[in-house]
Amino acid sequence: MILPDATATPLRGGPTLRWGVLAPGGIATDWVAAMHANTDQRVVAVASRSADRAAEFAQKHGIERSYGSYDQLVADPDVDIVYIAAPNVFHQPLALLAIAAGKHVLIEKPLGIDAADAQVIVDAARAAGVFAMEAMWTRFLPQTTIIAQLLAHGELGDVAMVTADFGANFGEPSGQPVFDPAMGGGSLRDIGIYPVWFSQFVLGAPSAAVTTGRMLASGVDAQAAMLLDHATGAQAVLHTTMLADTPTEARISGTRARVEVRTPFYAPNGFVFVRDEERTEFTDGTGLRGREGLAFQTTAIAQHIAAGRTEAPEHPLDTSLTVLRTLDGLRGQIEAQG
Repeated sequence: MILPDATATPLRGGPTLRWGVLAPGGIATDWVAAMHANTDQRVVAVASRSADRAAEFAQKHGIERSYGSYDQLVADPDVDIVYIAAPNVFHQPLALLAIAAGKHVLIEKPLGIDAADAQVIVDAARAAGVFAMEAMWTRFLPQTTIIAQLLAHGELGDVAMVTADFGANFGEPSGQPVFDPAMGGGSLRDIGIYPVWFSQFVLGAPSAAVTTGRMLASGVDAQAAMLLDHATGAQAVLHTTMLADTPTEARISGTRARVEVRTPFYAPNGFVFVRDEERTEFTDGTGLRGREGLAFQTTAIAQHIAAGRTEAPEHPLDTSLTVLRTLDGLRGQIEAQG
């Protein structure tokens, strides 16, 4: 088997956007570092509710301007697009703030705390004619581009089963938003979104979804084992937990072949295409690993905006809404189980 070439947007070259960052926390730190080290995209401004925190972040990353309010950043005429890295519950209000100012937006996962919350963002962005996307960076990795081509060309035959897991030991709560229901926390929203997205990337929206899980005393879902059925007869078996580290593997099994995505499946790495006794390996040749892969989506977004697009065809807003509807239903089942 000769694998198709990856056609992901090159990391360097092409149009450059001037980015602003709202809420400089841990994910924003990794995102800016990955983008500055590996692309021509540049952050020109950062804003926090703490002027000191914004200034410290700006100095660390070589950013020109820092603001002690979000309103100041979205009013900056030198900012083309805003990256929103705040806890989940703030995604909608900050996205609406930026959209109202005429800025394009990249919003950390999940797009909203639920599908209804996210729909407000989608409607506002479409009405304003600005680019908007959920930061599902896994979709923009070279390995995902090739897997999409294999699926489109029917190389796996009819897909019968998708399996994926994402578990990470978050330790003691100690003020982490993921443990706080008021912050939109929970395993499904934070990391379970990856296996649920992956299954829908392959199979589309499920016709039925059932789960069993575990709630914490704080009021957030901590763990979920999920079974998704599809009209074609295909199934997805998924798992997420924030109580333990898991292999974070993903597999797609079809009537002709299967794909085994190396761990961690959500980051740049590679996969094995298996047909009969033949195993064909793909390894991401960029050398980027882990959260360095956050860089790929930024160059793709720059290309889309330069082409006049307001959504990314790889990960349109309707896909984000569909995934959230599935997560809403799964989370509701776990909450009902108590």
